[in-house]
Amino acid sequence: MYRAEYPRPQLVREDWLNLNGQWEFEFDDENVGTRDKWFLNTKEFSRKIEVPFAYQTKLSGINDPKFHDYVWYRKEFTLNEKMKDKRIKLHFGAVDYRSWIYINEQLIGFHEGGHTSFSFDITDAITEGIQTLTVRVNDPSEDETIPRGKQFWEENSAGIWYTRTTGIWQTVWLEAVHETHIEKLKFTSLFDSGDVLIEFEIQNGYKNRMVEINIDFKGQKIASQIISPIEIYTKTTMNIFNRYIFRTEYHSQGWSWTPETPNLFNVTIEVRDGDSRIDFVESYFGMRKIHTKNGMFYLNNKPYYQKLVLDQGYWPEGLLTAPTDDALKLDIELSKKLGFNGCRKHQKVEDPRFLYWADKIGFLVWGECAAPTTYSNDAVSRLTREWFEIIERDYNHPCIVAWVPVNESWGVPHVLNNKTQQHHTLGLYHTLKSLDATRLVISNDGWEMTKTDICAIHNYNHGHEIEAEKYAYYKSVLATKKEILQAKPADRDIYVEGFKHEGEPILLTEFGGIGFKVGEDSGWGYTNVANKEDYLADYERIMKAVFESKILHGYCYTQLTDVEQEINGILTYDRKPKCDFEAINRLNNLWRQPTIEN
Repeated sequence: MYRAEYPRPQLVREDWLNLNGQWEFEFDDENVGTRDKWFLNTKEFSRKIEVPFAYQTKLSGINDPKFHDYVWYRKEFTLNEKMKDKRIKLHFGAVDYRSWIYINEQLIGFHEGGHTSFSFDITDAITEGIQTLTVRVNDPSEDETIPRGKQFWEENSAGIWYTRTTGIWQTVWLEAVHETHIEKLKFTSLFDSGDVLIEFEIQNGYKNRMVEINIDFKGQKIASQIISPIEIYTKTTMNIFNRYIFRTEYHSQGWSWTPETPNLFNVTIEVRDGDSRIDFVESYFGMRKIHTKNGMFYLNNKPYYQKLVLDQGYWPEGLLTAPTDDALKLDIELSKKLGFNGCRKHQKVEDPRFLYWADKIGFLVWGECAAPTTYSNDAVSRLTREWFEIIERDYNHPCIVAWVPVNESWGVPHVLNNKTQQHHTLGLYHTLKSLDATRLVISNDGWEMTKTDICAIHNYNHGHEIEAEKYAYYKSVLATKKEILQAKPADRDIYVEGFKHEGEPILLTEFGGIGFKVGEDSGWGYTNVANKEDYLADYERIMKAVFESKILHGYCYTQLTDVEQEINGILTYDRKPKCDFEAINRLNNLWRQPTIEN
């Protein structure tokens, strides 16, 4: 079975059942499945598909790039003995875009949104013996108001647009819980006071229950608390690193979370009814703080220079779905080996397992959502709704340091002069800040920003090696605050009218993109070179301009891997290096962190 690992690392329970693997599958191009009641399971589906891979992928076993806006899935399963007499929850990691869920011919629920997790309690639909799960999916190919990111609206990928993903593309799984159980577990690191704020809900019967929370660090218990909840929602604070044990044993080892020291605190939470355990979950958190000051990004109250790489999270045989859990881990390990300390996940809400490995290994992440291609009330509603689900799912991951709700004015094409679209970007900024006050929010990564915590600028105008004048201008544009804010690298203003730079850190968050063809690959890059030597020379030339800047406090290089027709990755699409890892690492660390001039 592909993708057999536990899919929700921030809230782990023992009793679960993975439903990945072979499912029955059918295209419904005439959209007759609901009318003909395919959910009654009388129709024989003509295909098989390997879940969680979309039908457009090789790993699905179908590998069909054509448009099929309506598809159906069917899977039979049997509950194991430990799951009987418990509440059964059905979880979907992600289904693109709309889905209707049936259990034993009963409609259980509906979900809209292609990038976030959702679940339903299916207990009341469970019968004796074999259960049948049926899923109907609608992924409208011509609707430009849905957040689709890099998924192309034409049959063959081209330019910066890639093959679509339709239907189930993350793990499907079952979970058995007691009637009374924990939901919505949330950790907030209160770094300056040395505390962690813990919030959770107890569903269906909090009265007369006891909740025990234990926290350990490096295998040793460092905090414990027993609570008697008085309502569904409980909030409590536990002191962490001002305790005696930390002042003595762990001071020299460090306790905070950074990419260099990814320290994590393990948490267990037990719900008891008298002497009986009725729920038990495992989780973790990291102690870290993010803020900005004096034009710099601060991590744990110290200036921290971000060396990010643009990571689009595509794989040749799985598209948006990594073929294995190790593949997610490998991308982080390779990025760090190349000298990067983080990534910007571009136009994709990444699998929670990637975030887990970023937490464990130590890797900064800028979280981004797929964008719609146009602006309308529907587009506003759909994008905003997904952001609520993104933050609820991913809030606990210490690796995430920033949210990027809009990229290069996608979905707000007239934001420069259109007040309505400006209010949309402002609305997203303030909504995300209201949901998560612990992270930075970039209002419009690239240009035409309104209110933002980072001035994030895209500039690919470094030119070819022989274009000395163009390169000199590129260096001058990056050199000072006045030049970088006045330049229009894509013929776009950095801020919209009525907004200006207010001291936030300035980062170059897309640049580079050197195209380098390896083997039989063909495609494009922002500039192109013919061999490894020229690639390294061009990389050094571009990075020299970045590191000599007196205003930049970080960067995000485009990009980690080739993707389909794009050959501007440091690695090939199948993660092979185009040149020596140590050489790229040296160039990412050749110059000291610059002093910012305000």
